[in-house]
Amino acid sequence: QVQLVESGGGLVQPGGSLALSCAASGSFSSINAMAWYRQAPGKQRELVATITSGGNTNYADSVKGRFTISRSNANNTVYLQMNSLKPEDTAVYYCNAEIRSWRFRVDAYWGQGTQVTVSS
Repeated sequence: QVQLVESGGGLVQPGGSLALSCAASGSFSSINAMAWYRQAPGKQRELVATITSGGNTNYADSVKGRFTISRSNANNTVYLQMNSLKPEDTAVYYCNAEIRSWRFRVDAYWGQGTQVTVSS
């Protein structure tokens, strides 16, 4: 059974940094794109950053220059380094991955979510 397990998150002061990671476990052929989303209270889930299997990245305008997405294909892990955090970055952060099974079917999987709170 394929699972995405997140770690990191927590409480940080404005201007601080946090790092998130998300590891895929289970049996599968490969991982295509990986991404981070976030959902603030009362708001819809929004895309934060994506990274392809080849390492191409895209970011939401609100986090460009502050957040960095990366991945380790060897470890089936995606990372999100968050710098210069603002109170408006407060949300539950979810990782997402497009995972190809041994039967070549591609499905989207989600992590359990991790809380990031930016507050003084």
